[in-house]
Amino acid sequence: MPMVKLDSDDLKTIKELVDLSIETAIETKGLVTKADINHLPTKDDFYTKMDEVMGELKAIREEQTVQSQHFSDHEDRLQEIESDLGVSSN
Repeated sequence: MPMVKLDSDDLKTIKELVDLSIETAIETKGLVTKADINHLPTKDDFYTKMDEVMGELKAIREEQTVQSQHFSDHEDRLQEIESDLGVSSN
């Protein structure tokens, strides 16, 4: 069988078909492309931000514990004063 040589138009057509096939596969299979993820942070950026967020969360939880204890102390004191005065808050 004789070997057929492809010219530049043939190669261009093959490239277009391959590109179209790849685009179709991406669209139909829902594959993610680099353009889809360019806006996402790098792994280092993500972990740096998560460290910051977790630090803030830890501080909030610690503050909530302290405030809860203060509230409990105030509640106990109010009950004691009401008891001494013979007054009920209910």
